[in-house]
Amino acid sequence: MKQEYALKGKTIADRQVIEDGLVVVADGTIVYAGEAAGYTKPWPATVVTAGTGWICPGFVDMHMHGIDGHDTMDGTPESLQAISTALARYGVTSFLATTMTAPYKELEPVLQNIAQAGRQGLFGAQVIGIHLEGPWINPRYKGAQKEENIALPKLEAVQRLYGLSQGLMKVVTIAPEQPEALEAIAWLKDQGVIVSAGHTGATFAQAAEAVDAGVRHFTHCFNAMTGLHHREPGVVGAAMYHEQLSTELIADGIHVHPAVMRILYRVKTAERLALVSDSMRAAALGEGTYDLGGQEVRVRENQAKLADGTLAGSILTLNRAVGNMVTLSGVPLPEAVEMASHTPASILGYGERKGRLAAGYDADITVLDENFDVTLTFVSGKNVYARPDEAKA
Repeated sequence: MKQEYALKGKTIADRQVIEDGLVVVADGTIVYAGEAAGYTKPWPATVVTAGTGWICPGFVDMHMHGIDGHDTMDGTPESLQAISTALARYGVTSFLATTMTAPYKELEPVLQNIAQAGRQGLFGAQVIGIHLEGPWINPRYKGAQKEENIALPKLEAVQRLYGLSQGLMKVVTIAPEQPEALEAIAWLKDQGVIVSAGHTGATFAQAAEAVDAGVRHFTHCFNAMTGLHHREPGVVGAAMYHEQLSTELIADGIHVHPAVMRILYRVKTAERLALVSDSMRAAALGEGTYDLGGQEVRVRENQAKLADGTLAGSILTLNRAVGNMVTLSGVPLPEAVEMASHTPASILGYGERKGRLAAGYDADITVLDENFDVTLTFVSGKNVYARPDEAKA
């Protein structure tokens, strides 16, 4: 039997807010998105009204480590399912399970676990790939990664981890100035992997050389990389200079000042700036003491830090990132939503299926209220989260 329903209310589609919008879903696919008055077929029997908020495309988090007490590096199906369930509460419908610097013997089973979850599917946000962040980074720009586990990107190791990912390795963060990095970058590019410069001390010239070798993305711009200086543009300068390349932003107002968030948006535009959470297991849990890769992390005043004061990922969620871009940096809501949905989907090669409310797209849908809190989340048309005060479709 055909499963069909509609969502009605303010709808974010075609880079605009449609005040009286309608999204019609049939068997997991969007069949109509636009003005309610423009839908000429009989309406489905089930129509859910979005209230005072907005119907948005589902969010895609291409860089997140954990949430709600669980972490990708736990390496268990149970942890990935718990992450999937928690992400749906914050409007995420697809994500890259992100690793961190660890010995190869620990990384390898984690990759296999993610690959298995990708094949079998999860109830909640779907894992659509792996973001390998480390171990091929610069020790001086390690951030919250453990220095003793950092390794050089020897091609044999790169090829082995790629094989274990079973085709799900989508993004690799690498410090391009490290010995043997350029060879690894070129090989990964040939496999279709998005190579991202991050945790790097590269100069502008070294970053440009890495772009020539195959770097196409920049990991959490401004954080754990050489900054912008008028005589040495660094990696931040390279991210801004290479207009065709994409970059990430942790839009919590802590990792990057709201004014700088707006500057980066104006330089890169919504098409090439992807909002990410970089969240760790403490996200959604509040203040306290937590673990990150064997290191103690303290969460106070919305900041996660190591004992020495180093920022240790974040406790950000993507619905908050969208809200912060609007309220702190003055970005129009449709563009803020795009940076959390279609932009990351496009970077990852899913731009023709995910990240938009349009006919033919997967029915990955997030409904926000006027405070940017999530009320409903749908993945492939299935209602995977409903705030207790909301009706289910």
